[in-house]
Amino acid sequence: MKKILVVETNQTSYGQRAEATGLWLGETTEFVLAVQAVGYQVDYVSPKGGYVPLDPRSMKYADAASLALYRQPAFQRAALAQTLPPAAVRPQDYIAIYYAGGHGVMWDFPADAGLRQLAEVIYQQGGYVTAVCHGIAGLLNLRRPNGEYLLVNRQVTGFTTGEEVLAGKRWQVPFLNQVEVTRRGGHFVKRRPYATFAVQDGRLITGQNPFSAQAVATKLIAALAEEK
Repeated sequence: MKKILVVETNQTSYGQRAEATGLWLGETTEFVLAVQAVGYQVDYVSPKGGYVPLDPRSMKYADAASLALYRQPAFQRAALAQTLPPAAVRPQDYIAIYYAGGHGVMWDFPADAGLRQLAEVIYQQGGYVTAVCHGIAGLLNLRRPNGEYLLVNRQVTGFTTGEEVLAGKRWQVPFLNQVEVTRRGGHFVKRRPYATFAVQDGRLITGQNPFSAQAVATKLIAALAEEK
């Protein structure tokens, strides 16, 4: 059985601001718990490899299962302390790639050539490209072999402009994912703020906000099961 590659951020702050950010813990843990429960193995990669910071706000929203996983030394080592750099990853080993969010990804996901190459190869070999919340930032610059953006004419979702306003981060982020998806020819779809929502368009699966990680996993598990 091929594995699933989980992508996380190395960004510790909102650009040059002093305010801390990083990975939203539940966006990794809830997805990982779901796919591991049906037998899939996961590996963790980040743009620089190594340390992954946690958004401190995410801890108060983590459920009991997420906190139990977080406390496991093996998870802390693989997912938070010693993530793989893109150059150490063989895309042929993976059936899917999953971009976890947190505001930090807005700074280090979109322009990272190593992550982009991994995702493009996984997709071209028949794998799935998936993301939740701000993680969709990692999909913005993915391209098909013909040079066209992967998002062109695809239904996708992610953290909405309205949710950014409600979170109080509208003027702290370098761009708005909803706007950038539309600029790249994608069809951005959404539900009410902070409602659980995920959408699948072929081998592209995306979730709207932090409460949608398990929904993304559920759709991915179902899609992979249909291929067996």
